[in-house]
Amino acid sequence: MALSQSQTKNKQVHLFYCPECEDLARNVAAQSNSITLQTIKWRNFDDGFPNLYINNAQDLRGQHVAFLASFSSTGVIFEQLSVTYLLPRLFVASFTLVLPFFPTGSFERMEDEGDVATAFTLSRMLTNIPISRGGPTSLVIYDIHALQERFYFGDHVLPLFETGIPLLKQRLHQLPDADNIVVAFPDDGAWKRFHKLLDLFPMVVCTKVREGDKRIVRLKEGNPAGRHVVIVDDLVQSGGTLIECQKLLAAHGAAKVSAYVTHGVFPKRSWERFIHKDEVSEKAFAYFWITDSCPLTVKAIANKAPFEVLSLAASIADALQI
Repeated sequence: MALSQSQTKNKQVHLFYCPECEDLARNVAAQSNSITLQTIKWRNFDDGFPNLYINNAQDLRGQHVAFLASFSSTGVIFEQLSVTYLLPRLFVASFTLVLPFFPTGSFERMEDEGDVATAFTLSRMLTNIPISRGGPTSLVIYDIHALQERFYFGDHVLPLFETGIPLLKQRLHQLPDADNIVVAFPDDGAWKRFHKLLDLFPMVVCTKVREGDKRIVRLKEGNPAGRHVVIVDDLVQSGGTLIECQKLLAAHGAAKVSAYVTHGVFPKRSWERFIHKDEVSEKAFAYFWITDSCPLTVKAIANKAPFEVLSLAASIADALQI
């Protein structure tokens, strides 16, 4: 295995992690001799509130410390924020919070009086992480949904916005039909977010138009005919838009259709819509790539075609060295 860039550096990092992220944390530590895994006792009192204990806390003074978090549900956010607020106060040299998926990212708009912008609320919570002895917290997030959210964070944290697109590009170059790839975006938002990172590939852009009570996907520009078309977006929930895009691209002559999303959220097991069950479903999506930013999904789709997981581990290991 090729060595991560972080293996050539000397910054020693103590990496804590939430229970969901144990597999990802181990993969991150495997990238570098400079990363040491540390543990937390995740317990609860009888009333259900967290009863947490940071092991070896007295040994963290003057050390570089990081915490790998997964805010997969409202039930785990409080206990992880509690840990996040304490670690910088242990006289550490620096503190980094790695939150690969910023979960409220699609709920940033206030269109009507009374709407609650939960993305802004979560940003305020993270902004109030105490400053460590070494300065503000570094906050590592991958492919945040709305670009304007990078301005939601105050001066007490230093957001580092990373992307999973290099993993996709590396995988595409490994395909037997790598010279026949076209990248498709399901809407203008995805195009704005990713097109500069994928400008070496021919592109197709779709758009959503309203017809009566329905929103229909239409082809806006580009030609998918005869090509292996890879739909690219930052996240997937129900997957309805991806399915409509696949049908549209196939109708316009695409030879194969695949999909990539950084964050495979898939609430209510919606990933089941994409599993290869018969010849028809196998023709729908040749590949469906996600990263391991949502650990519960990774466990659910393990060894199920067409899914493949592209790990963020090496990228996170490098980010911890910044």
